[in-house]
Amino acid sequence: MNWRMPSETAPHERTWMAFPREGLTLGSEASEREEGYAAWTAVAHAVAEFEPVTMVVDPTELDRARRMLGSHVEILEAPLDEFWMRDFGPTFVVDDERPGVLGAVDWIFNGWGAPEWAEWRVSAEIARFAAAHVGAELVSSVLVNEGGGIHVDGEGTVLLTDTVQLDPRRNPYADRARVEAELARTIGTTKAIWLPRGLTRDYDDFGTNGHVDIVATFAAPGRVLLHDQRDPGHPDHAVTSELRELLEGQTDAAGRALEIVGLPAPATLRDDEGFVDWSYVNHLVVNDGVVACGFGEPEADARAAAILADAYPGRRVVTVDSRPIFARGGGIHCITQQQPALTSAEVAR
Repeated sequence: MNWRMPSETAPHERTWMAFPREGLTLGSEASEREEGYAAWTAVAHAVAEFEPVTMVVDPTELDRARRMLGSHVEILEAPLDEFWMRDFGPTFVVDDERPGVLGAVDWIFNGWGAPEWAEWRVSAEIARFAAAHVGAELVSSVLVNEGGGIHVDGEGTVLLTDTVQLDPRRNPYADRARVEAELARTIGTTKAIWLPRGLTRDYDDFGTNGHVDIVATFAAPGRVLLHDQRDPGHPDHAVTSELRELLEGQTDAAGRALEIVGLPAPATLRDDEGFVDWSYVNHLVVNDGVVACGFGEPEADARAAAILADAYPGRRVVTVDSRPIFARGGGIHCITQQQPALTSAEVAR
């Protein structure tokens, strides 16, 4: 098999999500829980404007999910404890030598390094559940990894961070060469661009320890969108400056120098927990559209939407207030996972 993870900009069959359920992530107060349900629902409805959405729902939340999601979202019942589909769900791949064959990479998921607070063992089974539902060939991996820890250009290049795949709580015996070999086998990448770290907030107790999908993404082969914290009063000002300098010296799998496009951070620097990690990089590209994060700052949100519209020509940008999602540890990209369409264009690559 020659598995390859298509770019997020390639045509999608559908987007997968998982509906929130009660627990630490959702919140202890009724108002917090309602806010979480509403945020996930808003993202699902925004994605459904462009392509089908399949929502995995825990049995305890079926009635609520049916009421809130309506008829526009397919519901599948399966046990859940966490609901960050990007991270515990499958990473879908194609085989260019076998047209019409879909694969699903089942990474080992241990709750972002098995912290004491995390509930993850139930949702760790969802990759296999989703693969069986769509008839995908299962690609089992020995790597502890999450979908939010990688971004690909679909042509052999992958972005990742030292502090995720080389995290001793995840892969204590891994080195770069071993990780790169496993990514080559499972998602078909031949060039890894390693970033030294992610955003500051992501290293808090409830963070992922540096997911790349909140920092940088490929808008197209050779073109990277990078989080740009312009306020020197925020520690990510130094972080993103360092990342830009590193990326400007990199080439992709085809030997192209990278063009770096900054996505300026919103003006808000702090919330009740400390410095925020609000990032427009954590958007989802869908068929003919982009579902973008919004942060209640009209000027900054509009500026980001304009940059995204320019980065993804011909796609309509829809902005969804993502503050309730970020308050729980992630963003729009983190709660979604695309399933590529097996189109004739994709097969012909």
